[in-house]
Amino acid sequence: MTGLQLFDMHCHLDFAPDARAAARGLAKREAGAFSVTVEPSGFERSSALLAGCENMRVGLGLHPWWVAEGRCGEADVEAFARLARATRFIGEVGLDFGKRCEGAREAQVAAFARVAEACVDGGRVLSVHAVRATADVLDALAGAGALGGNAVVFHWFSGTSDELGRAVDAGCFFSLNPRMLASRRGRAYARAIPEDRLLLETDAPGQSGDPYDPAAEVALLERMLDDLADLRAVSRGRLAARIAETGARLLDL
Repeated sequence: MTGLQLFDMHCHLDFAPDARAAARGLAKREAGAFSVTVEPSGFERSSALLAGCENMRVGLGLHPWWVAEGRCGEADVEAFARLARATRFIGEVGLDFGKRCEGAREAQVAAFARVAEACVDGGRVLSVHAVRATADVLDALAGAGALGGNAVVFHWFSGTSDELGRAVDAGCFFSLNPRMLASRRGRAYARAIPEDRLLLETDAPGQSGDPYDPAAEVALLERMLDDLADLRAVSRGRLAARIAETGARLLDL
């Protein structure tokens, strides 16, 4: 789709009260989006809801929180593997070894191994959640042979500086959100990430049923561009064009 100037590379429009209205509101403002899901059934619903919305791509998800809480079990993992054969867009997937998911490491690792296996033929875009697990995510993808042939996008990167370097060397991308830019470490990472790996995200809405205002979310992305240009001491116009080019290429829009 031509004419898109901004891309939200990690959002949850299926959580919005009206996903189609949200997508239309973004399109009206020349914005596209990668709307990720948290479970295979959500992907199927969201794909149907957003069918025909040319500015959207829907990701097939298996969120580590849902795995850790038992809301996604073996049947969901099997459904993910089946559906992954027919889509290029994967997300939200990953690993979370933070306090929220204590005691669920084994289940998450097993599920994410299946995610990696489903992507070994390459050509996919993965939006990845990694909390205290960046090295584990990279190890799992590399071990399965799914790292080099796919576009791996770290959503809200929170790893160490060494892990950032490893992810950059592996060819990964990074979608930044305002909460990341609110921290000193996040701002340092935003300066260090190569320009051609930078992407923007809102991660909105936060949960099912939350309100969603396309105008407000586009304005948020615009403010992020302002902040990034200041942080990196570069032309705002050039940076915006480069980030939009990367988003359009990854989403094939």
